[in-house]
Amino acid sequence: MHRSKVIATFRPPFLLLTPICVALGLALAMFNATETDYLLVVVALVGALSAHISVNTLNEYFDFKSGLDLQTTKTPFSGGSGALPEHPELAWLTLIIGLVTLLFTVLVGGYFIHRLGMIIFPIGLLGVMIILTYTQWLNRNPVLCLLSAGLGFGFLMVVGTYVVLAGSYHNLAWWVALVPFLLVNNLLLLNQYPDMQADRAVGRRTFPIVFGITASNLVYALFMVAAYGVVLVLVQQKLLPTFSLIALIPAFLALFSLAGAIKYGEDIAQVPKFMAANVAAALLTPLLLAVSLVIS
Repeated sequence: MHRSKVIATFRPPFLLLTPICVALGLALAMFNATETDYLLVVVALVGALSAHISVNTLNEYFDFKSGLDLQTTKTPFSGGSGALPEHPELAWLTLIIGLVTLLFTVLVGGYFIHRLGMIIFPIGLLGVMIILTYTQWLNRNPVLCLLSAGLGFGFLMVVGTYVVLAGSYHNLAWWVALVPFLLVNNLLLLNQYPDMQADRAVGRRTFPIVFGITASNLVYALFMVAAYGVVLVLVQQKLLPTFSLIALIPAFLALFSLAGAIKYGEDIAQVPKFMAANVAAALLTPLLLAVSLVIS
């Protein structure tokens, strides 16, 4: 069996976003002097990774079955892993992995409900709904498609981790979660540019397809400004330590990506450094924010 190809359907390079978002939730809990139960941290991380693998593998399966993978030009940042077009016999195994990891995610949610009560239920329910509907339904609504990834990684993972550790919600957690919410939305938005023709052919209605590149670039710029503006305001209001300003450094990467999007539009994948900078901004910003909270 082509074990490496099966693992490729997990999209391992993108899984790095999950521990960073969980780490941000953990850092917030530590910043608020919450006593850390590291067993809960490990279970939260495993559950979040399971959810991420589930949505990735289900996306791989349905994109292959729809014929999208056969029309998409694969890049390091878009177009899927390319594993199933090369080895179509792995399609059913990929589907099974997606469903099993979804079941495991639900079991982790059940464990947290048992430990904490129903306070965590809304986050878990919304997460499962996003996993189940992302490829087949959310990609056909431009606004929901634009916001769903950021919702999952920003609010659900960051706030969810905080709630698991603190046992309650906190306004600061929602504000801080806005940062990965906005930047992950931008991450997926820019990655949709090279796939526009292929996505359109299979009936997807992503934001760039429906509203065009110019409007998408404007949304990218607004989300970028808002994400780093949140950090500035929270520091100015002394809700975050001054050292959290280090999270502004990757703004230069996001600005660089925006310049590439404006110049190249749908052809941005021909100059991969712009898409790479976008990924780096989405990863480094919440990571630096987490670091600033832990050491302050």
